[in-house]
Amino acid sequence: MRHLCYLFCIAFIGTCTLTLEAQEPKEVKKLVLPGESFLVENRPAFIMWPADSLRKSPQPWVFYAPTLAGYPDEHEKWMHQQFLAAGVAVAGIDVGEAYGSPASRKLFESFFEQMTQSRGLAKKPCLLGRSRGGLWVSAWACDHPDRFTGLAGIYPVFDFRTYPGLEKAAVAYEMSPTELESKLAQNNPISKVAAIAKAKLPVYIIHGDEDKVVPLKENSQTLLDAYKSAGTQNHMTLEVAKGQGHNFWEGFFRCQGLVDFVIARAKAGAGE
Repeated sequence: MRHLCYLFCIAFIGTCTLTLEAQEPKEVKKLVLPGESFLVENRPAFIMWPADSLRKSPQPWVFYAPTLAGYPDEHEKWMHQQFLAAGVAVAGIDVGEAYGSPASRKLFESFFEQMTQSRGLAKKPCLLGRSRGGLWVSAWACDHPDRFTGLAGIYPVFDFRTYPGLEKAAVAYEMSPTELESKLAQNNPISKVAAIAKAKLPVYIIHGDEDKVVPLKENSQTLLDAYKSAGTQNHMTLEVAKGQGHNFWEGFFRCQGLVDFVIARAKAGAGE
């Protein structure tokens, strides 16, 4: 009898343990700094919050891209720490390798609505795109140039012909490469940037002059040319990192000018 009671207790404890484990929430996304992760439209999303004493209402924030499994990463940690220390939140949603496609922009809309309507974030964020994240944020910005207070970039892509190339981009855009090439004016962000230039959307970019993955000329320099054509070049700063390619050079991620720009523009979006 004592043996049976012992077995019953072990089984009961085991069942309770399994129940407790089942109730524990699973981490949706691993973050480099304190925050929360959750799902929006069944896609992983996150917010990294400033300390409670620095929180505001509405909350200034940075809309970051590319939010993927490994991003934001440790290379960007210092930069994001500066944002949080200044009272600016950082948030993003993982839309997969979408390269600014219409499907990804619909997910951005859902995320944006939830952040601004349910989570207290300001109606106008500052956009920040690193590498292919440039396609994500610029494609959306061209649709709604008056919705954002600024666009910042670290060697950002604006022309998907340079990265990832037409064949890979075509998959995300649900077209053949030939069809996508025939519709560049409607789909390629670099073909639409006149919209943000004419709207005088402030921009700050740092980009290496030896970048072979995301060439400076076809991307950030072409954006600057659009601003010059619109007569709004005083609204864009392009910092060229001499001798740098598409790499983890610390200067990209500790660029004080970019950090100051993002903080100022994010706070402007919250009326500060």
